Amino acid sequence: MTDVTGVAAVEEIRAEVLRALEMAATEEQLEDLRVAYLGRRGKLTQILRSLGSITPEVRRETGAAANELKEVFEEKLAARRKVLADKKLAALSGQEKIDVTLPGRPYLRGGLHPTTRIIREILDTFVSMGFAIAEGPEVEWDRYNFESLNIPKDHPARDIWDTLWVDYTDDSGYRPMLLRTHTSPMQARIMETVNPPVRVVVPGKCYRYEATDATHEWHFYQIEGLAVDEGITFGNLKGTLYEFAQRMFGEERKIRFRCDYFPFVEPGVDMSIDCFQCDGDGCRICSHTGWIEIMGAGMVHPNVLSSAGYDSSVYTGFAFGMGPERIAMLKYGIDDIRNFYSNDLRFLREVGD
Repeated sequence: MTDVTGVAAVEEIRAEVLRALEMAATEEQLEDLRVAYLGRRGKLTQILRSLGSITPEVRRETGAAANELKEVFEEKLAARRKVLADKKLAALSGQEKIDVTLPGRPYLRGGLHPTTRIIREILDTFVSMGFAIAEGPEVEWDRYNFESLNIPKDHPARDIWDTLWVDYTDDSGYRPMLLRTHTSPMQARIMETVNPPVRVVVPGKCYRYEATDATHEWHFYQIEGLAVDEGITFGNLKGTLYEFAQRMFGEERKIRFRCDYFPFVEPGVDMSIDCFQCDGDGCRICSHTGWIEIMGAGMVHPNVLSSAGYDSSVYTGFAFGMGPERIAMLKYGIDDIRNFYSNDLRFLREVGD
């Protein structure tokens, strides 16, 4: 290949490609041109690949001309594509009319999960009463989940919680670890690190090894509350929970406390509200009792205070715990707790409306 032949071949291709670009009338024809000249076997590609087999003098001039043509071709190819696209758009705008009176396309809007909504509503209620919010680990030590809460090893009260244990061994040997069965361990954790007064609510997920049904799940949310200070009485507990229940369910609600047993409080109570569906007359929602239990509560046991390093002769406190999904079921009329974890968009839309 001579100098004249190499550069002449590039100029010949230049004339061909520029003429072909002007004549191309469709996107398909432009793509065919790109393949014919810049594809793996394209004419311009073949010249660039053959540069290594010619003399340096010819290679320099031929390579410069070929690369310059490649840049020009790519620029004019893009410009021609834009011209064709503009013509196509102009043709469509002349054929199709836009009816500006038609409504716009609706955009799907997401929302908070009903569990998230009710947790935030509950927390906002207690924050407005001076409580702080804290969170803790879902994988917990036996010490915090049971022992610090007045539930020593082999205590029959441990049977209340169907525990999922985790095998854990370190240099000191086996250490009992579990998926927390309630959010109450945070009582001990907080009191170990914070001096009184304490006012805190703790939201979080809990786990229990039990069968699921319309009112039970093996994993669920719980909200724990704790208040410790000098001179706190059962009257403070009642007043706080009265205020919470009336804000959540209406000021006309009646409240009932009945004795109950929880190892970490003494005395312990369960708290119920009169049924908002039947106003206490009895219906399916309240199992025809007229009352709906919403939480357990009580005065913090002196052993729990002492275990955390508090002087139980000086400080007293109250604690309470509730399932926000149970609260949501009551408030939104949901009859099966499993719906919260079914990922059924129909349910989520219905509750979210």
